[in-house]
Amino acid sequence: MINEPARRNAPSTPCRVTVCRGCCCGDASKIPGVDHRAQIPTLRAALGGAAQVRASECLDVCDQANVVVVQPSAAGRKAGGRPVWLGLVNDDDALADIAAWIRAGGPGLAEPPGVLDLYAFTVSRRVREALEG
Repeated sequence: MINEPARRNAPSTPCRVTVCRGCCCGDASKIPGVDHRAQIPTLRAALGGAAQVRASECLDVCDQANVVVVQPSAAGRKAGGRPVWLGLVNDDDALADIAAWIRAGGPGLAEPPGVLDLYAFTVSRRVREALEG
């Protein structure tokens, strides 16, 4: 068991970004005109280490491809932040807006740029719990 002083001195866990790359997301035949291979390296470069980026198998929200989920940092969660699901992320401007928001603190710590409201969507509890679990 971690005692309270040790937990307080531990480094904050950064935001975590999950990029769907199964089924429809990342598929040029289903979403043409997008450089799917470049999305993850572009996002990592734009974040400059401010968050962990990982690819996931299908997140089961194919109608929203390409899907990016931003999970709050430990500080963001403590401040009330919850994972934010973003769909139809199919251009570099959207990736830049996501990265800028995360660099500013992400869920719970910074307001997302207004344009991200166009990308945000709500998923079923089953899908959400599968990613968080």
